[in-house]
Amino acid sequence: MNKPLRIIVILSIIILSGVLINAIQQDPEEKLEFNKKIEFKNTSDSYAIKAIKIPDDLEFAGEKVPLHKPDIKERIDRELLVNTYWQSNALLWIKRTHKYFPIIEPILKEKGVPNDFKYLAVIESNLRNVTSPAGAKGFWQLLKAAARENGLEVNDNVDERYHLEKATRAACDYLLKAKKKFGTWTMAAAAYHDGNGGLNKKLTQQQVNSYYDVLAGENTQRYVPRILAAKEILSNPKKYGFQFDEDDLYNLPASYPVKIDTPITNIASFAKKYGTNYKELKIHNPWLRENKLNNKSRKVYYIKIPEK
Repeated sequence: MNKPLRIIVILSIIILSGVLINAIQQDPEEKLEFNKKIEFKNTSDSYAIKAIKIPDDLEFAGEKVPLHKPDIKERIDRELLVNTYWQSNALLWIKRTHKYFPIIEPILKEKGVPNDFKYLAVIESNLRNVTSPAGAKGFWQLLKAAARENGLEVNDNVDERYHLEKATRAACDYLLKAKKKFGTWTMAAAAYHDGNGGLNKKLTQQQVNSYYDVLAGENTQRYVPRILAAKEILSNPKKYGFQFDEDDLYNLPASYPVKIDTPITNIASFAKKYGTNYKELKIHNPWLRENKLNNKSRKVYYIKIPEK
């Protein structure tokens, strides 16, 4: 190091040392004022994380929730907190319900299933055509066997678990059977998650007959409270702090049905024939799983064509 540079370094050290010594010897009140000037504001100065008051009159499908039981109250509190403060997910719920509830609600009414079961679809799939680790698919998360037992076609070429109207009817059929077996809609909802056999085994072993009295795995324990949380938040979004305009919500694009009772050798070519493309046609008909429709049995299908 050359001499001028060494002198500069030494002087810098001396000056810095003086500043540190002065800070240490500074009058405590002066030091406090100094610290206040550089103190960062706490998050709580601008953002409040509030506990949620659980409504006293919670009910599912007309069946009262026993909030006098401490464990039930805590389980519902957990789901309300998780889903209120998971704001992005709940806001997507709100946007998607505007798009899909008008399809689901009339089918529930037609089948005689309470309207509250639309919230079951919300917590099952977030109203998306997803696949679970166990292989359940679609909005209603139906396993292959349950789907087939309730009238859906499921194979590599056609999977009607992705057909919202048909899958909703199949889910309704499952729920109606469960309601008949277990006696309440709350139990039917629990059976939808745990399976009729799984739930019945637990009830028998534990000698109880209510969802709210049975000890089950965590996911089953959370299942109905999660539905109740979805119902409460989506029924009262402004109450839980969600702000949006009508044009923020999603809408279902218009389409019209085309009756098909023959094979389609190429879906992309079929789409072009109707003035659309492969992607748009698949968005409207996700149950078509390949670029063809085999249809050797000459079954009648209705394919939705997006309007121009």
